Amino acid sequence: MTTEYNFIKACWGQPVDVTPVWLMRQAGRYLPQYMEVRRKCTFLELCKTPELAAEVTIQPIDYLGADAAILFSDILTPVEPMGLKLDFVPGPVFENPVRTQADVDALRIPVMEEDVPYVLETIKILRREFEGRVPLIGFGGAPFTLACYMVEGKGSKDFAQIKKMMYGAPEIYASLMGKITEMDRQYLNAQIAAGAQAIQIFDTWGGIVSPLDYETYILPYTKKLIDGLDRKGIPVIHFVKGSGTMLDIVKKAGSDVVGLDWHIGLGKARDILGPEIAVQGNLDPTVLYAPKAHIEREVQRIIEENAGRPGHIFNLGHGILPNVDPENAKFMVECVHRLSRK
Repeated sequence: MTTEYNFIKACWGQPVDVTPVWLMRQAGRYLPQYMEVRRKCTFLELCKTPELAAEVTIQPIDYLGADAAILFSDILTPVEPMGLKLDFVPGPVFENPVRTQADVDALRIPVMEEDVPYVLETIKILRREFEGRVPLIGFGGAPFTLACYMVEGKGSKDFAQIKKMMYGAPEIYASLMGKITEMDRQYLNAQIAAGAQAIQIFDTWGGIVSPLDYETYILPYTKKLIDGLDRKGIPVIHFVKGSGTMLDIVKKAGSDVVGLDWHIGLGKARDILGPEIAVQGNLDPTVLYAPKAHIEREVQRIIEENAGRPGHIFNLGHGILPNVDPENAKFMVECVHRLSRK
């Protein structure tokens, strides 16, 4: 059944009758039904309660009619059991950020079935709920993006601490990245074993460095992660925000699909990546603030830029914003289906 989904076909570059579409962060604050669940618990409690995490994962499929579901969780979920106390206020904050070799040495590789069983149980629930309807995407953060949060201790504008470590203490940086990569490999493989039908790797901060530094300090770890996945025919999507000027390098990581933000035209990106790589994207998320006529024009533009090439999954160039009108998101999905139908 998995190979019959348009989303899976598009990941493999196969022809489809309608372009598949889903939205990054499609289970989230823009949906009133999500907020209803969220009022009952904290964000972490929601992530750690399989029945509730499954409920909010299903909500956008029922409402939007998207062609794929993505597990509701957070990229930092497996980092907490490495030994870092995590809280959301509302952004993620680590009480004890990693700064020294002793800090790195103190990190442990979690036993996934024991330390994050709620993630695996949520996947099993969702596979039962979605069977024959939509495929389920599992996900994790790329090693560099996870390292950014672990070293900075929270979000950052200049990423001073991770760059000080990367340039000034490369042996500590390499040790940390090696440990995160192995944790990530085991975490994503556990998701595949639990039933995830595709994997997306989010490198939200991979674009904060130059192309040369990306190739030197980030690419080797992402490539090792992808190479280490027990894929069993599972497609891997690699999204690096801000990578429009270095897609030729990002391609070397070895994913089946490259996610695109909105800073490069889809046609140009496809020319750079070549026909063997599928793409996902790339509508500016703020377009969903616009009148419906403008949303429809932007959907049409992206479909035309793809020029009928197989291997396109429509998506936003980053997560849907929390104050978007849900009706506009639903209209965008309808436009993709209507305008791309062959």
